[in-house]
Amino acid sequence: MCNTPKNTIEFKVWGKFALFTDPITKLGGEKCSYQIPTYEAVKGITESIYWKPTFIWVIDKVRVMKSIEMETKGVRTLKYRGGNGGLYYYTYLKDVEYQVQTHFEWNENMPELKKDQNDGKHFEIAKRSLEKGGRRDIFLGTRECQGYVEPCKFGESDGYYDNNLLSFGSMFYNFGYPNETGKKELVARIWLNADMKNGIIDFTDKNNNIKERVIKLMQQ
Repeated sequence: MCNTPKNTIEFKVWGKFALFTDPITKLGGEKCSYQIPTYEAVKGITESIYWKPTFIWVIDKVRVMKSIEMETKGVRTLKYRGGNGGLYYYTYLKDVEYQVQTHFEWNENMPELKKDQNDGKHFEIAKRSLEKGGRRDIFLGTRECQGYVEPCKFGESDGYYDNNLLSFGSMFYNFGYPNETGKKELVARIWLNADMKNGIIDFTDKNNNIKERVIKLMQQ
């Protein structure tokens, strides 16, 4: 791909179940997965493959390979900070598989790590870590949804939605953390027109309507 950014890795991620939710719903009660993974979830998967504070992973594209199907389960939860545990219904995505294209960029808000900005070193470590299945356990949105990764060529093989255009409305996008933005605030970003064209979620599309909201002030 001639327009592929520098330091790009491409991989396949799959699992039996996934639960990609708005962070607000993570504290308890009923949970229902988005139909597609959020930017934040895919970034977390990539950071589990290999991460250093020297750089920031930027997710370029995600390709949905299998049909979007859901399954609801009864889940008995533990007590949370003195609250009552109970039986809740969680709606998971099931039998998921995605192709991911992502690259890293230097975190210029960490000047003390300037000497560690070595393209070749981190790129080679990232590729080796991917070949070994990641440095940390891979989770698909939540800890009970185990995932697996391996290298692939983005765009290879046939995908279920290769000739479809789907819209998903508004959904959570990601967080903006002080150590990455350089601002002393935690920001939540919402994607107002989430869509998928020919099976591909293109996070680089300049027409994506992303809105920010400051959650709280923080120290870097």
